[in-house]
Amino acid sequence: MCLSVPGKVVEIQNNTAKVEVGGLLREASMAVCPDVVVGDYVLIHAGFAIQKLDENEALETLELLKRVAEIQ
Repeated sequence: MCLSVPGKVVEIQNNTAKVEVGGLLREASMAVCPDVVVGDYVLIHAGFAIQKLDENEALETLELLKRVAEIQ
């Protein structure tokens, strides 16, 4: 099973972005999503931004992940 998590792009330099995921910054390659700009939300998997997301969808997913973590 694969898991990707949504995050907000806060900086892009060359082909690498800094993405905020749950309060932490992660680096992600933008090779698969070259049209993403700072402020967009993306799905991150294995160090790659694999898909651009609608902000509402991203925030809803983050909230659901937070609830799952609280249950466990």
